[in-house]
Parts: sequence; C-alpha cells; structure tokens
Amino acid sequence: MTKNSKNAVVLLSGGLDSTLTAAMAVEEGYALNALTIDYNQRHRCELQAASKVASSLGAVRHVTLPLDLSMFGGSALTDDIEVPKDGVGEGIPVTYVPARNLVFLSLTLAWAEAIGANDIFIGVNALDYSGYPDCRPEFIKSFVETARLATKEGTDGDGFAVHAPLQHWDKARIVKEATDRKLDLSHTWSCYDPTPDGQTCGSCDSCRLRAKGFAQAGVADPALR
Repeated sequence: MTKNSKNAVVLLSGGLDSTLTAAMAVEEGYALNALTIDYNQRHRCELQAASKVASSLGAVRHVTLPLDLSMFGGSALTDDIEVPKDGVGEGIPVTYVPARNLVFLSLTLAWAEAIGANDIFIGVNALDYSGYPDCRPEFIKSFVETARLATKEGTDGDGFAVHAPLQHWDKARIVKEATDRKLDLSHTWSCYDPTPDGQTCGSCDSCRLRAKGFAQAGVADPALR
C-alpha cells in the first residue's frame, strides 16, 4: 500500500459482480483488502475463483473466512435441497441463504473497523438478480445506519461508506464494463450447482443470468469450458 492510498474492504465472492466492484475500488485509488466467506456453500469453486481474482487485482490482503452456514441449512446452497434448473419463479427462490448479505456485511464491517478502513464495497445487483431481499438498495441504505450505530468508528469517528456501484446495472452492462477494463473473466465463477468434475451446470438461475448478460453484451464467456 502506498503512502497516499486509501484502505477499503471489498466483499469478494469470485463472481462477475464482485470482481468488477473490486476492480472499480482499485480504480478509485483504494488499497484492496478482499474478504471471501467460505460458508460451506455448494458451489465451492467460487473460493478458488475469488483467490485468482484477488491476486490479479493486486489485493493487499485476501482473507478467506470460514463460516459454516450448512450448520443452519435452509437454502439450496447450504442444505440438501435441489437447486432449481427451470428459471426464476415467483417469490424468493430456495437458493436464498437466510440473511447472507447481512451476515457478510457485518463481517466486512468488523474487518474494516479493525484495519481503520472507512469504505466497504459490495457487488450487489438489483436488476438482473434472483430476487433476494438483501440485494435491494433499501437494505444497503439501512446497513449504513446500522454501521453507524453499532461501531466505535460510527460513534466517535467518521463512520463508514458502503459502496454498491452495480446496484442499478443489468448483467449486460456489468459484462461490458468488465470487458472494457480488460478484466480476466475466465477467473470468475457463477454456477450454483457445479458438476462432480467441476463444470458449470448451465441451467441454474445464476448460470442463466450470466449467459444472458454475455449474450446481450455480445461477448463470449471466457469461463466456459
């Protein structure tokens, strides 16, 4: 980290959205501290993807934090529940992990306060997404107030800014912006239900949204094998 750089903690899953968000933080002059949560998710391939992304973006530090949410279950990503392969239906899908972004942002906040960072980045998207309530702009706005009330820095210091630059972007724009920045999207992972040999399923909601974004952007997906 250079003397004049700013510190930020970026929640990095290894997917398209968090990869572009991390790159944008670096562009803005922030020293990248990347946090990946190993919550014993079904799609553990994303952990390796996050490591590759963090390295490619020159992260000052990349922490992969173990947090076994399979002990709670309640989601197709953490429990013995089938991942839907027929597109998004009505309501919140079974791939929703209870309070995931609330839990993850709380951990991001804790690390940010510990290292004296006042800026947090998260790659949530409220357009081309699966309808998860913890991706909505009103949730992000409410968390800023929670951070102010829950921390020493919020009480006695400058508080925290939560940056969610992709909130109102569709997947096509995300793919185009990432491509324009020459990010290596072959490192990224989106599939919720990888095959036993580590291939993408191509049919889960996350695969469908990714494919739609690349198709609409007119870009070939370099991660497809």
